[in-house]
Amino acid sequence: MTPLVLIAVLGAAVLHGGWNAMAKAIPDRLASSALMGAVYFVAGAIGCLVLPPVAPAAWPYLAASAVVQSAYLILLMAAYARTEFGRAYPLTRGIAVLGITAASTTLLGESLAPLQLAGVAVVVFALFALSWSRDGSHDRRSTLLILAVGATVTVYSVLDGVGVRASGAPLSYASWLFLLQGAALPVLCLVLSRDRRRFVTGLRSHAGLGITGGVVSLVAYTIVLWAQSQAPLAVVSALRESGVLVAGVIGYLVFREPFKLWRAIATVVAVAGIVAIRVGG
Repeated sequence: MTPLVLIAVLGAAVLHGGWNAMAKAIPDRLASSALMGAVYFVAGAIGCLVLPPVAPAAWPYLAASAVVQSAYLILLMAAYARTEFGRAYPLTRGIAVLGITAASTTLLGESLAPLQLAGVAVVVFALFALSWSRDGSHDRRSTLLILAVGATVTVYSVLDGVGVRASGAPLSYASWLFLLQGAALPVLCLVLSRDRRRFVTGLRSHAGLGITGGVVSLVAYTIVLWAQSQAPLAVVSALRESGVLVAGVIGYLVFREPFKLWRAIATVVAVAGIVAIRVGG
C-alpha cells in the first residue's frame, strides 16, 4: 500500500464516520435514506455521462452491489433508530472487517503478511470492544439488525472489490453504482413508508442534512472503491474502520454518549492495529 492510498483511505474513514453521524442525527430514517439516494442518483448520472464505460465483466457485480447497498442503508437506519451510535457503528464495522478478511483470503486468494493479519485481528478486537456494553441492556432485535448490517457491508465490499477491478475504470464503476442505487433507494423508501404525507414532510425538513450526508458518503465510498483497485480488500477494510475513532468523538460530543476509560483504551488499540497493517505491508 502506497502512502497516497493510505492517506486516501484514512481520509475516507473520517468522512465515513461523519456521514454516519449525520444519518443518526436525522430522526426520519426513510427520509434520510431517500435524500442520500437522490444525491447518489444525480452524481452518478453526471459521472455516467462524462466518464468512459465500464467493462462488461463488471456489470453483474454492479447490479448485485446496488441491491445489497440499498438494503444496507435501510437496515443501517433501522439499527440507528434502536441503539446508540457508539455501539452500532463500531460493531457493524468490526463484523465487516472480519467477514471481508475471511472472504478475500479464502475466496479471492489475496495474501496478507503475518503482521498485517495480526493488525486486522487487533482492529476487529478493538471494534468489538468499543461496542461492548457493561450492563448488556441491548435488545435482541437491535443486535440482529447490527449483525445484518455487518453482513451486507461484507457482501457489497467483496462484490465491489472484484467488480471495480474488472471494470477497468474505478470512477466509472462508482458512477454506475451510485446511479443504480440512487434510482432504487427513494422508490424503496416510499414503498416502505406507512405515512406518505409524513415521508414528504421529512424530506423537506431534513433536506439540508440529508443531502450533505449523501455528498460526504458518496465521496468517501468513491475513495474506497479506488483504493480497492490498488490494495488488498482486507487491508483497505481495516484501515477504513479507523472512522470509529471519529465516531467515538462524535458520539460523545454530539449525542452525549459515554466515552469511558475502556473505550479510550480500545481506541488506542485500534490505532495500534492500523499501524501494524501499514508497517506489515
